[in-house]
Amino acid sequence: MTETLVLPGVLDIRAAETLKTQLLALRGRPLAIDASAVERLGGLCLQVLLSARRLWDEDGQTLTVEPASDAFADQWAAFGAPPLTLSETTPADLGAFA
Repeated sequence: MTETLVLPGVLDIRAAETLKTQLLALRGRPLAIDASAVERLGGLCLQVLLSARRLWDEDGQTLTVEPASDAFADQWAAFGAPPLTLSETTPADLGAFA
């Protein structure tokens, strides 16, 4: 069964530790991240999410982001980050993080 994590509207430095804790509590299971309410994505939370992407890939688990707000998608792309979603049909390109 896929777990769902709903992200808050602001993912700034103050949200990073809570986000990390929530993600680690869900490790080892398929995860759907609901980013529909995100209005602001900071660099530290971006790093936490990228780390989660790598952990889920290493564990062979599915990680999806849907729905995602336009703000989340725009800010993710502005950082130049690779796609966050991992699934059985989407190969992970983690070369930049190896």
